[in-house]
Amino acid sequence: MNQHFDAIIVGGGMVGSALAAALGQGGFSVALVESGSEPSAIEDDSFDLRVSSLNLAAQRLLESVGAWSHIPAERRCTFRHIHAWDISGHGETHFDAEALQLDDFGSFVENRVIRKALWQSLAALPGVEPIFGARPLALLTGTERVLVELDNGQMLSGSLVVGADGARSTIRELAGIEVDTRDYGQRALIVNVVTQLPQQDVSWQRFTPQGPQAMLPLPGPHASLVWYGEPEATREREALSDAALREVIEREFPARLGGLKRVTGRASFPIRRQHARHYTASRLALVGDAAHVIHPLAGQGLNLGLQDVTALADLLTNANHAHQDLGAPGPLRRYAWQRRPQTLAMIAATEAFHSVFTGNATLRNAGAAGLAVAERLGPAKQFMMRRALGLR
Repeated sequence: MNQHFDAIIVGGGMVGSALAAALGQGGFSVALVESGSEPSAIEDDSFDLRVSSLNLAAQRLLESVGAWSHIPAERRCTFRHIHAWDISGHGETHFDAEALQLDDFGSFVENRVIRKALWQSLAALPGVEPIFGARPLALLTGTERVLVELDNGQMLSGSLVVGADGARSTIRELAGIEVDTRDYGQRALIVNVVTQLPQQDVSWQRFTPQGPQAMLPLPGPHASLVWYGEPEATREREALSDAALREVIEREFPARLGGLKRVTGRASFPIRRQHARHYTASRLALVGDAAHVIHPLAGQGLNLGLQDVTALADLLTNANHAHQDLGAPGPLRRYAWQRRPQTLAMIAATEAFHSVFTGNATLRNAGAAGLAVAERLGPAKQFMMRRALGLR
């Protein structure tokens, strides 16, 4: 016998579980299909390498679904200042929360902590049924419902299926939605460190011809460093001993980083952009990385995915109140119309930054001049930051 749900969400990561929580709170019946296991309790004090920047809009979403209260204060780092500059020293810009009459810009939180908090919220929602250790095998769309066959033998029926299963989305492939990709020819090295400086509330990024160097503060004297570079050079750094890597970072990173007590972890990944040609199909929607993977230099990947969640949940709620079919073309078209232009704008911005600051000397000089001009344009700076924070 088929189980019928208002929505079937494939992918129980941060974006998929946030959508399940938002819909579950709205009284929808939801099947949440996760290929892995339920997130376990976080018992160690070490910081994971996978860290996300949560802007104010993202934090408000987590608050609204009851997840923010499950994130311990000692596992999140609030930041109030952002500083970006070019290695030439000819251009720089600062952003301060106080200038926007805000207490802060958001928080840096480990991905595993965010996901665990969301699943704690889901446990209080009887309308959400988690299905662990299962993957979709087939997708069959009809005029009144969509069927999802899982590899554990289950057959799910729903008004709508949502692909939240990441950059290699099976749901997207089953729906026949193609993607446009770009390989930037770079690799990012992520290094967790213990700093000699105390707790910080500033995130900074320096642009170099090889790619940015960034410091993301973590709770206490901890930080996540991001070092972009050519793939071969990045792999060579990744292979260094902790002591040798610490010395290289202290030599090559800006002096404002200060001394490092030790390196606690490292990993690297290739920098690629991927964008689905369509966000929707018949009784189907894509959210998060299944729809878009952008250059990470602006730290907006998860925030974009959570904006997808807010938009889709609001549109489905409105459709339900109007007694409309949740999988009807109208709400899905509105979702695509709302989200695609905003994502394209962010893709264009990150591509421009990458092209300018890793281009020839003329382009880099233009980029430095642009940072200098931006520093003097107060209203434009405030508008740009409010958009990055998901505010209007």
